Amino acid sequence: MKSRSRQEKRWTLVLVRGGTARVRQYSLPKRWVKRLAIAGCAFGLFLLVATAFFVVDSGARARAAKLERENSLLKAEMARVETRVADLDREMANLAERDDRVRALAGLVGIDQEVLEVGIGGPGLETPGKGTLWPMDPEASEAAYAIRYDVAYLLRRAELLNSSFSEVEASLEDQREVLEATPSIPPVIGRVSSHYSFSRENPVTGVESPHLAIDIVARRGTPFVATAAGRVTIAGRKDGYGNLVEIDHGHGLRTRYGHASKLHVRVGQRVQRGEVIGEVGSSGSSTGSHVHYEVHRNGRPVNPSNYILWPLAR
Repeated sequence: MKSRSRQEKRWTLVLVRGGTARVRQYSLPKRWVKRLAIAGCAFGLFLLVATAFFVVDSGARARAAKLERENSLLKAEMARVETRVADLDREMANLAERDDRVRALAGLVGIDQEVLEVGIGGPGLETPGKGTLWPMDPEASEAAYAIRYDVAYLLRRAELLNSSFSEVEASLEDQREVLEATPSIPPVIGRVSSHYSFSRENPVTGVESPHLAIDIVARRGTPFVATAAGRVTIAGRKDGYGNLVEIDHGHGLRTRYGHASKLHVRVGQRVQRGEVIGEVGSSGSSTGSHVHYEVHRNGRPVNPSNYILWPLAR
């Protein structure tokens, strides 16, 4: 047998406390010390890995919670954008209706409804599944695609209406002189005592005869105005009319204002719509103070009421 000196090597741990305290010592075989050292290292490594995992997991959870909040906010924002796009669509529809009315006033044909729809399509049109968002969130990808589609539609419709407004503007500019020359207001505010008629009993002679004008009653001395821009061709007395003003507006249009008590214009003078040209009276063949108002188109009398856009009575 081997001697005691050849026995297994051991590690001795000596613990000494201060003073006269007893010394303690512990002796372990070398192989146990190695095992304890390996176990300690393994336990330390486990603690290190567990700590790292906890830190990483906590960070991942925090990032996930943040992404969830951001996703919720983005969805709410997209809902607000969708509402705003719907509001814009309604406003665009209102603009389209106004454009149709303005085009009619400008003498232009309205935009065809199919053209107004400004359809969007073709092989190059993007689809929801082609976006980078689709693999991550198909629902959000479809919502984003719908908004992009609606915005593209509204932009195309806005471009169409903008082009239409430019066309209307150009047309109205071309017609500006005609519009300025067209009688469109009453010469004086008052009650119509006699309308345009091909057969009316003359209040002076009692004989049936045409009355191709309208008579507007107003107090003597009330100012009356030109109903459109033009040049004065008559400013003086004329049989039956008394004191008469006649204005040539061009484009085949003339107006006459009879029975004035006083005239404020002279022949050859240029006047503007709404400019005072005389005062109400009862000169000539008349039974009371009023304005005898005529409109002639291409040398023929027409109904003045068809040219008055304002109400005659107060």
